[in-house]
Amino acid sequence: MKPINEMVTLEEWNVLLEDSTDSPILVFKHSTSCMISARAFKHVQTFQQGGEDKMDCFMVKVIESRRLSNEIARDTKIPHKSPQILLINNQQVVWNTSHWKITEHRLRQAVRKYC
Repeated sequence: MKPINEMVTLEEWNVLLEDSTDSPILVFKHSTSCMISARAFKHVQTFQQGGEDKMDCFMVKVIESRRLSNEIARDTKIPHKSPQILLINNQQVVWNTSHWKITEHRLRQAVRKYC
C-alpha cells in the first residue's frame, strides 16, 4: 500500500510539482477540524489501499500549513477549498474536486481518464 505522505514545506511542494512531469500525483487538502474532510480522507485512504490505480498522494493540513495551502492555490490557479483533491500531471491540474464529491469511485475514474 502506498502511504499518504504529509507535505509541510514549500520546498517539498516545488519538488513534487516538478516531479509530476515524470509521474502524476494527488494532492489532498485536509482540514483536521472538519467532519466532511475526515470522510473525504477515508475515501482517499481507501483509494490508496486498493486497485491498480494507486499513485503518490500527498496531504496538506490546511489549518496547520496555511501558507503552503495558499501557495498551492496560487501555483495551480485552483481556488482553495477544503477538503479538496487535485490530480496533477505534467505540472498541470488535470482534475480536481472538493467536499462530498471526493469519493474512491471518482478518484479511480479521474486517474483512469487523465493518467
